[in-house]
Amino acid sequence: MNDKENSDFQAFAASYFERLLEATGQLPLETVKKLADTLLSCWKDGRQVFIFGNGGSAGNAMHLANDLIYGISKTFGSGLRITALPANGSVTTCLANDEGYESIFSYQLAVLAQPGDIAIALSGSGNSQNVIKALEHCKASGIESYAILGYSGGKSRALADHPIHVAIDDMQISEDLQMTVGHLLMQWLYSKREQIAPKQIG
Repeated sequence: MNDKENSDFQAFAASYFERLLEATGQLPLETVKKLADTLLSCWKDGRQVFIFGNGGSAGNAMHLANDLIYGISKTFGSGLRITALPANGSVTTCLANDEGYESIFSYQLAVLAQPGDIAIALSGSGNSQNVIKALEHCKASGIESYAILGYSGGKSRALADHPIHVAIDDMQISEDLQMTVGHLLMQWLYSKREQIAPKQIG
């Protein structure tokens, strides 16, 4: 890489990091804290958490499920009872084929989730039909919902009980924010692990 190419890349990277830093500064920390407290309560009570999204957001959902099953305690038998709804390819492709792609999350929630459980939607636009249908099911079924959203927040912003929205018109930074919030929650929960009763952490 010559000096000009190196300089161009450094400028591009600096712009990206500047936009990411600005976006993190817009996170509604009161709502993020509410999600943190809710997850801690779910951990103590054994309630279930469901997390879902499409594409990169699906990958983030699976990554964060791993962090919240294991990373928050690293103790056998401990961790949140969390399910990433995009993770089971057999289920998602069956539902997409038989019921339509817009139903792949709501059908799972209708079987797995109960009132008092928690749902976390991850979406850049907030307008994916399967995310919208899942949030509609949550609202009708007593399942408290959060949504981490970019762009305008779309229809999901109004449907989620607690939207965590940053108006950034950039899909990659929107997905970065999902992981930033998720890793913040993971580390905060890890710091609270001693609050879980010994019988719950083995």
